[in-house]
Amino acid sequence: MVGVSRLLRPSRVVPVALIVVVAVAAAALWALRSSAEPTRWVEPSSQVSAGPASSAPPRKLTVRKPPKGLPVISYYTVPEGFPADQASASTAPLTEGVRPDDRVAVYDAPGGRPRAYLPAVISGVDVTVPVVGRDQGWTAVLLPSVDRTIGWLAPGPGFAPAELHDQLIVQRGDHRLTWLRDGVRKASWTVATGATQTPTPLGRTFVLGRTVTDGAEYAGLDALVLGAVPEQKEALAPGLRDGHTAIHSWYRSSAFGHDVSNGCIRVPQPGQRELLDEIPSGTAVSIVA
Repeated sequence: MVGVSRLLRPSRVVPVALIVVVAVAAAALWALRSSAEPTRWVEPSSQVSAGPASSAPPRKLTVRKPPKGLPVISYYTVPEGFPADQASASTAPLTEGVRPDDRVAVYDAPGGRPRAYLPAVISGVDVTVPVVGRDQGWTAVLLPSVDRTIGWLAPGPGFAPAELHDQLIVQRGDHRLTWLRDGVRKASWTVATGATQTPTPLGRTFVLGRTVTDGAEYAGLDALVLGAVPEQKEALAPGLRDGHTAIHSWYRSSAFGHDVSNGCIRVPQPGQRELLDEIPSGTAVSIVA
C-alpha cells in the first residue's frame, strides 16, 4: 500500500481547517446512485436510541465557573475527562445544532466539571456541533477532534441554536454513503472506506468544515473534514497521525466498493460535487458497521 501525505491549504471559497488526506488504489466497482424517487430512511433495528437521556429525578444543578487556564479544544487536541457517546451507533437524525458565540465552557456532565472551552472557530472554520441530548437545561453535543465523545454546555448565553436538515450515513460493510435531508433519502453512492489496519472510525460525528485538496488524485475537488480522527494512529505515517477523517473524491473508480483508504471516505466525483454544493458544516455523520 502506497500513501501520499498532503498538507492542505484553506479554500478560497470557505475558510477551512487543516487536514491530511491519503491515497491508495485497489480494484473494482463504480458508483451507484439512488433512484429518482425519494425514499425515507428506516433506521436498522439493531441500532440504539438517539442520545443520552436521564431517568433520575430532577435535582438542583449548579454551574461551576471555569478556572483560569482552562484549555481550548483545537483541531489537534481535546482534553481528557469527557464522557463517551452512549448512543454512538445510532443513525437517528440529529436535527439541532449549536454555534458558540465566542468560546463556551464544556462540562463533563450536567452540573459537572468544566474540562475545556469549545471555540467559535477551529482552524478558520466556523464551528457548529450537533445536539445529542438535554438534561434540566444542559445541552449535550458531539465534540470535534475526538471519536465518540460528548460534552455538556451549561444553560444560559454563549451559543446560538442552529437547525440541521441533512444527515450522512456511511455503512462500512456495504461501502455505501447515503445522504438524507429531513429524513428523506436524496442520493446514495458506493464509496471506498478505510483499510483493515486503518479503518474509518465508527460512531456519530459531523462535518467540521471544508478544505481544498492538493493532488490530482482528488479530482480537483474540495474535501469535507469530519470531527472524527484516526483510531489506529500508529498504523499511519507520522505525517498523517494528526489529521482528521474526511470525505473526498477519488480519481480511480476501481477503489469504490473496497476497504483501501487510510480512514477517509472516497466518493465518486459527481457525488462529491453534490455534497460540496449541499452539505453545510454541522451536518451529522453516522458511520456504522
